[in-house]
Amino acid sequence: MAWLILIAAGVFEVAMAYSLKMSHGFTQVWWAVSFGVFAVLSFGLLAMALKSLEVGTAYAVWTGIGAVGTAVVGILLLGDDASIVKIVSIGLILTGVVGLNIAGAGH
Repeated sequence: MAWLILIAAGVFEVAMAYSLKMSHGFTQVWWAVSFGVFAVLSFGLLAMALKSLEVGTAYAVWTGIGAVGTAVVGILLLGDDASIVKIVSIGLILTGVVGLNIAGAGH
């Protein structure tokens, strides 16, 4: 269950980053509010997951989900560059997240 909570925390981190971008420096009120809501949800769920997961593994997986998810959202929704180096790098991050998940699955 802790892993599912951690994955949800990572998804909310992606939503937080997207909201931050869309807030245009906190000048768009509703996007700024959504940033705050997603930040609280993300950190709150991370804190819950840390009750039973190792901090190093959980934090790395959480940030990995956030980094990959935000990069993909940037490419798909915001017109960010999709170079081969970026795509390969996203794949490497995913590989690391999966490896950490497997390594920590016994906890």
